[in-house]
Parts: sequence; C-alpha cells; structure tokens
Amino acid sequence: MFTGIITDVGTVVSVAAPQDKLRRIRIRASYDPATIELGASIACSGPCLTVVGFGPGETGGCWFEVDAAAETLARTTVGDWREGTRINLERALKIGDELGGHIVTGHVDAVAELVARTEVTGGEGPWAASARFDLRIPKPLAGFVAEKGSVTLDGTSLTVNTVDRDMFSVLLIPHTLQVTTWGDRKAGDRINFEVDMMARYAARLAWARAEGY
Repeated sequence: MFTGIITDVGTVVSVAAPQDKLRRIRIRASYDPATIELGASIACSGPCLTVVGFGPGETGGCWFEVDAAAETLARTTVGDWREGTRINLERALKIGDELGGHIVTGHVDAVAELVARTEVTGGEGPWAASARFDLRIPKPLAGFVAEKGSVTLDGTSLTVNTVDRDMFSVLLIPHTLQVTTWGDRKAGDRINFEVDMMARYAARLAWARAEGY
C-alpha cells in the first residue's frame, strides 16, 4: 500500500531481453540498500513491483531488480521502459508513516493519454510555472473520476480539477514538477492510471445493489 507521494526518481539501468510473459528490470535509485529487502514492494511509476534482487550502487544509493509479468506489461507503460527511462518511486507505506496523499494500491487500471500540457506562469525562477495536464482515459473508467477527487498518475497522488466525459485535468505545482518525472511530460505521453480505491468499491457496491446482490 502506498500514498502517491514520490520519494525518489529512479533510472532504468537495464531491461532483460524482452519476453511475452516476463521481463526483468534493473533500476538505480538513491535509497540506502540496507533498508531494502528481497520481496519488498516498491511502486514504480504506478505499478507495485516486487524486489527480486538489490545491491549498493557504484557511486552511492542502490540498484534493485523487479520482474514485470504479462499482466503488468499489457496494462501499464512498463513494456515501454528502456535504459535511461526515469520513473517515479515510492516505498511501501509503514504503520505510523504520514499519509500525505491518498490510499494507493499500485494496481494500475489502464494507460491514460496525455492530451495537452499548458504552462501556468507565475512567480520567478526555473520552476516558477505550474502546469495543467489534460488526460483521456478509457470510457469504461470515466465514471470513477470526480472533480476534486483523487487519482494516481504515474504513481503520483493528484487532485482532479475538471472532468468532461472521458477527459479530466490536473494541476501540478512547481515542487511536484521538480521532484518527479512530470517536469518532462508532454502531449502524447502514456501515463499509468489508477482510480481511487473508494470510488472503485462504491461503484462495485452500486452495481451489486442494482443487480440484487
């Protein structure tokens, strides 16, 4: 379980020879290797992936490896990752940690399309401008997105600003643009999308009641 608050931006070091059912990926991060264990869960730009190997980095930090199975490759952007790809990272939530975002499972529902990026100027400095992002999601998931509700995009907990059918927008502040991969995002990019868990169960409950269960 996660919060959608990014704690590091990692870089893909290598991707094993592509296979249809499994792909091993090595990621470089700034985490202390002494704090990582085999079997630990790390959210990697959205998907919750299991650590299957790790070690100290050559110049500090660490590297860790994860296996992406067929379902993950089919439903997320993980299949697009290559050497040098930058990804948002978050360690699993611990009891007593601050819940700064919202409850995130790391179970990606679909890939959203980033339709437009609009800079919102203000202040001074290289990160003074905020940015609005307009995204399109598969129509069956449109009902899960609500104005002022929460969504997870590439592992980041964000608040929905506007909703129009299968389109919605989010506004990112300068800090978020600086400490995540969102500063590099542009129109046409594919983004991992996870609906809010409360919306998921509310929709299921409404369906069950309508069907008489």
